[in-house]
Amino acid sequence: MALKDNVIADSDLHVMEPPDLWQRYIAPEYRHAAPVGLTELTRDMRVRVKNHTLLRLGHVRPQHVDGRKTGWRDEHESVYADAEANAWDAASTVRAMDTEGLDLAVMFPSRGLFVLGLDSSDHIGSDGLEPAYAMAIARAYNDWLADYCAEAPDRMYGAAMLAPHDIEGSVVEARRCVEELGFKAVFLAPGCVNGRPWHHPAYDPLWAEIERLDVPLSFHGGGQTYLTPDFSLQVLDKLMLWHTFNQPLAIQFCTVSLCGGGVLERFPNLRVALLEGNCSWAPWLLDRLDEHYEWTGWYEATDLTMKPSDYFRRNCFLSVEPDEDTAVHFVDWFGTDNLVFSTDYPHGDSAFPHAVDEFEKMGLPHEAKVKAVGENWSKLYKLPLEKHT
Repeated sequence: MALKDNVIADSDLHVMEPPDLWQRYIAPEYRHAAPVGLTELTRDMRVRVKNHTLLRLGHVRPQHVDGRKTGWRDEHESVYADAEANAWDAASTVRAMDTEGLDLAVMFPSRGLFVLGLDSSDHIGSDGLEPAYAMAIARAYNDWLADYCAEAPDRMYGAAMLAPHDIEGSVVEARRCVEELGFKAVFLAPGCVNGRPWHHPAYDPLWAEIERLDVPLSFHGGGQTYLTPDFSLQVLDKLMLWHTFNQPLAIQFCTVSLCGGGVLERFPNLRVALLEGNCSWAPWLLDRLDEHYEWTGWYEATDLTMKPSDYFRRNCFLSVEPDEDTAVHFVDWFGTDNLVFSTDYPHGDSAFPHAVDEFEKMGLPHEAKVKAVGENWSKLYKLPLEKHT
């Protein structure tokens, strides 16, 4: 049976937020300081927050090379022509899902991946984000996303932005987004605020609430920010170089912190989505983490009752994209239960509108591909699988 004969669910489909989203949706008391998209160019994902431009070192992808459009650019512009012409509205996203053959998707941001990419004012002073301001930014995005997903509420599901600058506020916002807005996940950027890694006990009230709400805790990188650590290695100045490191290192950092730092021991029912950071590194990293647990865990990780890799197998899901041929090594090591599929629409490295077809060609066992586009997605997001294309 062809892959497209199954329900196809995308774990990580992106919206392209309008540049004036926060100017329109943020609470009135913060409107004078609302983040704003840097340009009207729909593929320029940069946003201005306070005195900073995020992405840090961001740039607009060049339109021409030696006065000529490249073949890649021609194709990229043609497949996104409808979305561009309609300012990336929700209806154009539904049409793109139909074109790709996607039945269901959980929606993640573009500009919103790094709009909170400044540390807390509690940590670095006036140049940082005040906790209440950070929460206002997150709440505005979530309100906008709820309106966006209303275009196709049986196909597009929201992932709520949380601001770790305000843990107590994020507890309240997670509850609002799930119980009032109907969102099916929450997400955080991997970089830390206030110098606290994700296994710091200060976050425990948030993990407890997410576990109670029975939605996944998602981590999703988003390019160079001013959070620490800097997963792009800071000194690298070209997208080709820093982006190679940025996404996987960010997700590896979260994996180590959650699986080795005791979070998944304290919250055994917390489901974790580790998105857009590849999966092929996981056998090496978890094996190495297990080795260090055996070496130093007897005095540094006395709260753990299992190997870190066992927490990963029990609680964590990694996303796979259709060009990661080395993903077969993940399946060889971990089996077929922890992978979910992502098209990464409409970002520059997406294979749209051929992502599903390319995924079917990958050298993974057919069972692994079928589970990644369906059963595992349903298990992660606690959503039924329904055919719409």
